[in-house]
Amino acid sequence: MSEWIHTFEDWLLEFGSLGLFIVSFMESSFFPIPPDVLMIPMGIANPDRAFWYAFLTTAGSVLGALLGWYIGKKVGRPILRYFIKEEKIVKVEQYFEKYGAMAILIAGFTPIPYKVFTVFSGISRVKIPTLIIWSIIGRGARFFLEAAIIVALGDKAMPFIQENFAMLTAAVGGVAIVGYLVYLFVRKAKKA
Repeated sequence: MSEWIHTFEDWLLEFGSLGLFIVSFMESSFFPIPPDVLMIPMGIANPDRAFWYAFLTTAGSVLGALLGWYIGKKVGRPILRYFIKEEKIVKVEQYFEKYGAMAILIAGFTPIPYKVFTVFSGISRVKIPTLIIWSIIGRGARFFLEAAIIVALGDKAMPFIQENFAMLTAAVGGVAIVGYLVYLFVRKAKKA
């Protein structure tokens, strides 16, 4: 299976920006390969286009999130059980219970596949504008952070991302959660 995935990745790389956009779209709703595996090598090969690749990846991911939402709305939880382990579904449910639609933002920074969150947003009937806004912020932050690392480190970006990206995304995700909780607190205090 791993060899097939690498062959498929190489094939998609031949399509350049279009391949990156397609993978980004598909990964947000049903595809197992994250777009990072294409975006990072493309960005390292062409650092002057790294932010363009981040934009394409974000746009494809957000549009794919809409398909994931639709799948969740029409087919629901049974489709998740077919593709994803129950423990990951339960984890996503916990995120949605705790953070509401902001779970979509958090999804951009977790190892849980993004498609689980987009499908679950359809199951939960998250409003489409909410899905789009949080997807743009979450996925955009992730991919533009990768692009910034590529521009700053060049060829050294790949090992740096492999070794540190989980920590960086967790930190950014934590800041986002704290910022959101502060926002809710201030909003509640103004109403009181």
